[in-house]
Amino acid sequence: MDPEKDPRIYLAVERTFLAWIRTGIALMGFGFVIARFGIFLHEISSVSATPAPHAHGFSMWVGTGIILSGVVVMAISGLQHFLTIRHLNQGVDITGKPSLSGMILAGSLALIGSTVAIYLIHLSMK
Repeated sequence: MDPEKDPRIYLAVERTFLAWIRTGIALMGFGFVIARFGIFLHEISSVSATPAPHAHGFSMWVGTGIILSGVVVMAISGLQHFLTIRHLNQGVDITGKPSLSGMILAGSLALIGSTVAIYLIHLSMK
């Protein structure tokens, strides 16, 4: 059997694509939760005597950024899946290449996560 036409390879590529889709959906859901976190803080402060920190604007921007990163993940994963299938059909060796989109996503999310953590620490010290 020709290794380039092995159905297991195509199924593995399909599973990878679906994992990226799940990641994009999770990012969009998480971004929505973060975007609405400021509204939650405002509602909590309305029933308590303590004033709410002004996190609505920051959480809206960070949440929207994470939602957009989920959209970008979906778009890039679709393109990457299409190119991978095309390369497999052409017999191009695709092994040994790091996932540039995966590394960029990991770095971006680490930066966003660090920013949110620093902001939350800053809020707790007020």
